[in-house]
Amino acid sequence: MKITREQVEHVARLARLELSEAELDTFTGQMDSILSYVEKLNALDTEGIVPTSHAVPMENAFRADEATGSIGVEAALANAPLRAQSFFRVPKVIE
Repeated sequence: MKITREQVEHVARLARLELSEAELDTFTGQMDSILSYVEKLNALDTEGIVPTSHAVPMENAFRADEATGSIGVEAALANAPLRAQSFFRVPKVIE
């Protein structure tokens, strides 16, 4: 499939891109190369190949979600630059 400059202009207009003449020429050639490669892929025989979403089997690598005790207020605030009672004190960011 040969892509035309008009098609590139149309896509650019849809994407609200303002392209220079040089960019239009460049992108026309690049998009044509990409689509030519995809055409080569379409020629492959994929009969009997099961569609997959991943090239390798995927497994859940996360540990089981188990409730545990917290570290405690004093340990959490031990390195806090500022604190107010049992809370972190931070500079005001909203006026």
